[in-house]
Order: sequence, then C-alpha cells, then structure tokens
Amino acid sequence: METTGLPRLNEAAPDFNAPTTHGPRSLSDYKGKWLVLFSHPADFTPVCTTEFIAFAKAAPEFEKLGAELLGLSIDSRHSHIAWMLNIKEKFGIEIPFPIIDDLKMDVARAYGMIHAGASDTSAVRATFLIDPQGKLRAMVYYPMSNGRSIAEFLRLLAALQTSDANSVATPEGWQPGDKVIVPPAKTFAEASRRMQSDEYECTDFYFCKKAL
Repeated sequence: METTGLPRLNEAAPDFNAPTTHGPRSLSDYKGKWLVLFSHPADFTPVCTTEFIAFAKAAPEFEKLGAELLGLSIDSRHSHIAWMLNIKEKFGIEIPFPIIDDLKMDVARAYGMIHAGASDTSAVRATFLIDPQGKLRAMVYYPMSNGRSIAEFLRLLAALQTSDANSVATPEGWQPGDKVIVPPAKTFAEASRRMQSDEYECTDFYFCKKAL
C-alpha cells in the first residue's frame, strides 16, 4: 500500500477539512489553541475504548491548558456515534470531543497514521500536539496492542508550554513546579557566573537548573 512520509516536527501540520461527529472540522478551526489530534485503529475495540474514556475524563485538564481534543479512525460517523452512545450506556462516560470520519483515509495518510505491517485499513495509535500557530510540536506512535498514557500527553503539553514561555528545556519526567533546565552558557564569563550564583543549581557549567 502506498503511504506518504511522516509529517515533521516544527513545521506546519498537514491541513485537513473533514466530517466529524460534531460537524465539519478543519485545522484552521483550531487556530489560537493547542490541538491534540489522536487516531485509534477502530471503533468498538477494547483498548481504544479505554483510551477514549481516559481522554474524556481528562478533557477538562486539557481545556485548562488551552487545548482541544480531536479523535480519528477510519470508520464512518454512524459508527463513531453508535460507539459514543455505547460508551455512555455501558461505561457511563460521555465523549465530549469530535471524532473524524476518515473513510477515505485522507487525514490518516497526511499524518502518517497508516503503517505497513500494522494494517492497510486501520490507523495506528498516533498522537499529535499542534500549537496555536498550526505548527506540529510533538508526535507519538504506539502499537495497536498497547494503550497510551493520557497523563503523559498532559505532562508533555504543559512542558511544551513552559519551554515556549520561558525559553527553557525540561528534564526527564518533569512535572509543573519542578525545576527546569536552562540553555548552556554561551560565554566563559556567563558559565563562571552561573556556577557561583544562588539562582542556578549547576552540576557542571553545561548542566544548570533553576526554579521558575
């Protein structure tokens, strides 16, 4: 099966205009907000159901971070709606976000969601974080057999926003409130000052943290 290449980080996210369970949606509809676009292999499957329940429960936390959720699978709107109603009936959870109907696989191909060897007709578990300017900032792929950690995407979104706002990096496992990593010093004088400053926690001249 012919597939397109993967989209690239820090470039414009592939544009789309697609039918969803909440009416037509395009990338431009999300301008000025963060967008979490995520695909799943198929409706009415157990692993996907656990993920959608987790995304639904976390929707208020994504909203606090100025982000909207948008799901996708290569199923029809009728299938999506029936699945949403089933989740509400069987699990007591209402799915508050739209789900793209991608029967023609246009969006899935544009975002590299179809992987040879996984399936020719199902999207793998892919998640894309798109910033308010429409730039792709992160993408994560999971195998069909294993569900995602939704908490990790909340953490990653908060980390990206912190880096953007403060021109810093974040260490492994960073959580809001933890110290951040500052860019390496560009001069000998700056490195020396940092090593002697109470503002920074420096292990070495190239490795310094600070509190925000």
